[in-house]
Amino acid sequence: MATRQPKKSELAQATGHLSKAAKEVGTALSHKVEAVGDAVAAGVGKARKKVLKQRDQVQRRIGGLVKMAEAELGKAEKQLKKATAAARKAVVAAEKKLESTQRDASRQLAALQLSVERKAKAAKKAVEKEAKALKKTAGSTKAAVTKAVAKAAPAKPVAARKAAAKPAPAKPTPAKKAAPRRAAAKPAVKAVAKKVARKTAK
Repeated sequence: MATRQPKKSELAQATGHLSKAAKEVGTALSHKVEAVGDAVAAGVGKARKKVLKQRDQVQRRIGGLVKMAEAELGKAEKQLKKATAAARKAVVAAEKKLESTQRDASRQLAALQLSVERKAKAAKKAVEKEAKALKKTAGSTKAAVTKAVAKAAPAKPVAARKAAAKPAPAKPTPAKKAAPRRAAAKPAVKAVAKKVARKTAK
C-alpha cells in the first residue's frame, strides 16, 4: 500500500501537467486565432481602404471626364451658335446685296430706256429737220431751175418763130443749160442724207 501512493501522486501530477499543458495549448491557440483574426481584419481593412481609395480615384476621374465633356459640349454649342449667327448674317447681307443689285439694275435699265427714248426723239427731230431742209432745198432748186428756164426761154424770139414756122430740127433749148444746176443740187441732197444717217446711227 505504501508503494501505490506515490504512483497516484505521479499520475495526479502528470494529469495536472497535461491539463496545464492543454490549457496553455488552448490559450496559445486562442491567441493565435485572435492574432490571425486581427491580421485578417487588418488585411481586410487595408484592402477595403485601398478599394475605397481606388473607388474615389475612379470617381474623381469620371467626374473630371464628365466636366471635360460638359466643357467641350459648351464650347461646341457656343461655336454652333456663332456659326448659325454668322450664317444668318451672311444670308441677310446676301439678300440686301441682291435687293440693292436689283434696284441698281432697275435704275440703270430705266436710265437706259430714257436715254434711248431721248436719242430716238432727237434723231426723229433731226430727221424731220433734215427732211424740211431737203424740202426747202428741193423747192429752192426747183424754183431756180424754173427761173432759169423762164429767163432762157424768151432769149431768141426770132429763132423760136422760125422754129415754129419751119418743121426743122429744133436747137437745144435753154432748159438743157439749167441741167448742171440740177446735177449740182443732187450732191447737196446726198450730203444731207448722209448726215441724217450718221445722226440716226449714233
